[in-house]
Formats: sequence, C-alpha cells, structure tokens
Amino acid sequence: MKVINLHQEEEEIIRLAVENNRHAQQRIYSKYASKMLSVCRQYIKDLHQAEDTMITGFMKVFANLGRFEHKGSFEGWVRRIMVNECISFLRAQKKISFLEDVYYKEDGFNNIESNFSVEDIQSLIDGLPDGYRMIFNLYAIEGFKHKEIAEQLGINEGTSKSQYSHAKRMLQEQINKLKNYQNGTA
Repeated sequence: MKVINLHQEEEEIIRLAVENNRHAQQRIYSKYASKMLSVCRQYIKDLHQAEDTMITGFMKVFANLGRFEHKGSFEGWVRRIMVNECISFLRAQKKISFLEDVYYKEDGFNNIESNFSVEDIQSLIDGLPDGYRMIFNLYAIEGFKHKEIAEQLGINEGTSKSQYSHAKRMLQEQINKLKNYQNGTA
C-alpha cells in the first residue's frame, strides 16, 4: 500500500539524517523549507530575518532529530521547533511586550471574505503590534490553548486572552477599512 511505503520512506530518511547523511538532511530541508519559512514569516515581518530564523530552526531540527519519537506528525514536530525559534528570536530582539490586562471578552470574529488575497491578510496581521501578532498566531493559526501560550511566554492566561481579543478587534477594524476602500466607500 502506498501510504505505508511513504511513511516507511519518511522514517528511513529521518534515520539516515540522524546519522548525518547530508543527502537525507537535504531531502528533509527541501520538503519542509517553504512551509517552515511561511511559519516563520507569520511571526517575523522581515523576510530576511524570517529566513535566518528558519535556517537556525533547521539546525536545531537536525541537532535534535534523534529525539523525534515518531509519535505524531514529523512536520508538526518541525513546525513546533520553528515556532519556538521565532519566539526566541523576537525575545532576543526585545520586540515583544505584553500589557497585563484583565479585560477579556470572547466575541465572534467575522470570517474574512474570500476576495482578500493572502498578501492582504498577511499584511493586516503584520500590522498588529508584535505581542498581539504573536498571541494571535499561536492561538488562531497554531491552535495553542491560552494556558499553553501563557506558560510558553511566561505571562498570565488572562493576558493571553486579552491580547488575542485586542488583536481580533484590531484585525476586524482593519478588515472593515479594507472592505470600505475596495468598495469605494472609504
């Protein structure tokens, strides 16, 4: 069966990469680099810094490849390393700050209409303050729970919820402005 062969092939490539086989490492890099650059780009506005962070992330992937336990998705394991590397990069740049805020209101978030391009959406997310953008990405894109985000960033769970709420509100305002501009009513 093809599915089993693909899984076995991935396991074999990982095994060879653990043994420092450069061809196997190149295959892993080639397979996941574009996806992981996209992940890094969600957190880091500057493309060159996102690329540098991705490369550093891949160095950590290869250094820790022997720790991958083949439980769950390999891509998910690589993605988590990339997200952690982005957080480390932003911390080192001192580009994230979180206001302790107990205000939190769970409200609906209108779906973004399909007539917006990926570039438009990414531009709107890029326009968020760094702390809001990080929380938004971790919660809405990566699927982390607020408790996990709080633990990972060393903040209160309420602060994570609040930052996410503020990010959604800012995005909704920007989406409304963009819609009005596109409709000629701005």
